[in-house]
Amino acid sequence: MREKTCCFTGHRDIPSGAYQRIFSKTEEMVEKLIKEGYLYFGAGGALGFDTIAAFTVLKLKEKYPDVRLILVLPCLSQTRGWSSHDVEIYDDIKSRADKVVYTSKEYTRGCMHKRNRHLVDNSSACIAYLTDSKGGTAIPLTMPKSTT
Repeated sequence: MREKTCCFTGHRDIPSGAYQRIFSKTEEMVEKLIKEGYLYFGAGGALGFDTIAAFTVLKLKEKYPDVRLILVLPCLSQTRGWSSHDVEIYDDIKSRADKVVYTSKEYTRGCMHKRNRHLVDNSSACIAYLTDSKGGTAIPLTMPKSTT
């Protein structure tokens, strides 16, 4: 399954006015991978690029019904502190995902990293929205693959 799986990583903050451009480019890249045989797409359920990626996969599932959206979430309380609007969007995506995986039950200091590691370790491709080399988005792309 790994050879047919792509994950996503990207910033939570999307610049004003850039959403549609990023969505379109993500759609183009996902569709290219689907045509290369990729069927499984893993997203981390965060705000920003993860949301764009999930909606992209859900849109393309209409055209390619064999495609699967897998949400890999860091903990049950991921949305704590989010606005009610953002929680509604998250719940909508979660209800439409083909599979939901939690890498930790409770929030811990390392649960986001554990989620990111799971996404990368179980994928053979990664689509990234990276405009800054700092923060959690850059980590999965620069760390050596874990062997456990």
